Parts: sequence; structure tokens; C-alpha cells
Amino acid sequence: MTRFIHDRFAKEFLEELLSPLGTVNIGRDVTSEVREIDVYFTPSTAIPEYSETLGLLGKMANTTAIFEPFRNPANVSEICSCLGKLLDVRGELERKFRRENTRYDDAQLPKLWILMPTASKALVDSFNAIPDPENWMQGIYFLGESLRTAIVAIHQLPETPETLWLRILGKGGVQQRAISQLSALATDDPLRIIALELLYRLQSNLVTDVPQELEPEERELIMAIAPLFQQQIQAAQQQAREEGLEQGLEEGLERGLEQGLEQGLEQGRQEQQRLILENFLRVRFGELSPKMTAFLSPISKLSAAEFTVLLLAISMLTVDESGRESAVKLLAESVLQMRSPELGAILPTAVTNLLALPVAELTLFVEQLPQLSAEELRERLGKTPE
Repeated sequence: MTRFIHDRFAKEFLEELLSPLGTVNIGRDVTSEVREIDVYFTPSTAIPEYSETLGLLGKMANTTAIFEPFRNPANVSEICSCLGKLLDVRGELERKFRRENTRYDDAQLPKLWILMPTASKALVDSFNAIPDPENWMQGIYFLGESLRTAIVAIHQLPETPETLWLRILGKGGVQQRAISQLSALATDDPLRIIALELLYRLQSNLVTDVPQELEPEERELIMAIAPLFQQQIQAAQQQAREEGLEQGLEEGLERGLEQGLEQGLEQGRQEQQRLILENFLRVRFGELSPKMTAFLSPISKLSAAEFTVLLLAISMLTVDESGRESAVKLLAESVLQMRSPELGAILPTAVTNLLALPVAELTLFVEQLPQLSAEELRERLGKTPE
């Protein structure tokens, strides 16, 4: 079961990193037998700086490529299956060129990169695969030129920044060290953010889908991911603290004796939490929806403990439309519970009714919440939708 979770992570990881450079097709079918290619990449826009940032992976993406990542070492049969997919693609291209009456060129055939956590010498030798030290680093073994295929033994790659993005697809200590090396990147580095989002999702899937099946290696992987999440939260908190507290102090001092420094500090704390939440949601889900924005101010008034719990709950959601909707529900639920804890059993109905309001009415209602009594809340949000 965990193999499928890791397979999904590897495909999504490669898709996210390679998409700025071209078209990425996950799960492309070939031949009438329907064999599925894991990742089929076609380059389009040349971005030399980005390719250089991807290091070895960027170099592999200079041409059309097929990526077949394996969580465990592939055997002879599995490698032959990968070669079969490449030959199927070759057949498709040859038929296409015949139909269009154009000349076929082997250079248009994609290169096949078989990514494995480890590869034994016996396995590599059985395919007569050899290194190419003049053009490629250690750990990469090429089959005959016409086969346009290489076996990548991730555990043999040098542990340098150039190989980081491939080593994250490794296993055991190799993968864990690669994950820990993400901490050396700036917290606002786009590739770091993408990798962490996918790693958080991997962690969540491992914990929630198959907790009883986890092996020690999987548990160690989860432990390796956790500190990076804490580091990202702390960085966001520090940034927001610098911006929020400064603004809060300034506004508090401007009010002088009338409102006092304490109120200014509290406002600064709230502004800090608002900035953290806004940045966190934007990094995780992209642009904020109008409904998300409507809840930012009231959520900023949560206690530090409640606010942290909310962030952790959101971090466990999937990064898709379903996760976005669940995040909005969590925000609405937190706001209603903060205003009226006694809603009790009608809270799910109240959340549904609140989110059913048009955005303008929702925003106004949230602004009016502090003035509404529990009875008024029950009256306006407690009715079961027809």
C-alpha cells in the first residue's frame, strides 16, 4: 500500500518541478495493451536559470523524456517493461511520421530515465549499461545508444546541490538527508515550498492511510519531514512578527494614552497571526478565495494555541479543490466556535448555512458576528437547509 503512496508522490514531484519547462503528462497510455508511462515530459519554454537550479534533473529535461521512478529497486522484468513502453512510443512516432509523410529522426525519440533508489552491479551489468563520466556524473548507467535509456542509481549520486531534487526520490538515509538539506534553502525559495507541500502531503497520506502498515523506514521519513514544517511555520511567524508587531506598536503609540500600549501590542499580535494565515493559505492553495479573505480578521483573534492547532489542521489537507473547500469550512467553524461555543450540535448546519451566503452577505455577517447574541446566531444559521 505504501508503495502506491510513494509512487504518487514521485509523479507529482516530477510534474511540479518540470512543468515550468514544458508539458508533463502523468499516466500516458501506449499501445493496445495499455501500458502506462509514469511521467512523459516534452520541453517547450527554455529557462536556463531554472534548469540550472534543478541541477541533474534539469539536464535530463533538456530533451523529451520518460521518467519511470521506482520506490524499491527495479528487477529485470520491470526494467524490460519500461523499455517496452519506450519502444511503444517509438512505434507511435514512426506511424505518425508515415501518416504525415515526413522523415523520422531517432533524435525525436524520448530518452528513458529509470530512477531507482539502489541498483546492484549485477543488474546494471545484465543490461550492459555503462557510465558516461565525460558527460554525466557517477550513478548513471547508459544502455546502448539506440535504446536511449539510462538507469539512475540514486544512492550512488554524489550528495551535492546538483542532485538534491533527484535524491528526494531516493529511499532511507539518502532520502532523509536530502530532505534535511532542504532546510539550507531560503524559506521563500519556490522549489523548497513546492517540495515541502508535496512532502507534507506524503506525510499526511502515510499517517492517515496506512498507519498500521508503516515500517521503521517510513516512520523515520515522517520524522525527517516534521522539522521542516516547523521551520517553515517559524519563518512565517518571524516575518509576520516583524511586520505585525512593528505595525501594532506604531498604531498603539499613535493612540497614546487613550488606548494604551497594551492594546497596540495586542493589535500587533493579531496582525501577526493574520499575516501568517494569509501567507500560509496563499503558499498552500494559491490565490485566496473571497470567502477565505472574509475570515482572516476574526481568525487573527484566536489564542496562540488555537491558532497553531488550526494551522496544523489545514496543513494536513490535500492541495486541491477539495482541500481548499475543507480549509474554508475549518475557517468558518473556528470563527463560529470562537464567537459562540454553545452552538454545539447545530455547528455543522451553521457552517453550511454561513458558507451558502453570497460573498458580500457572508463578509457583512462575519463583521457583525461580535454584535450577535447566541440566540440570534441560532435563529439565522441553525435552520436545516431545505
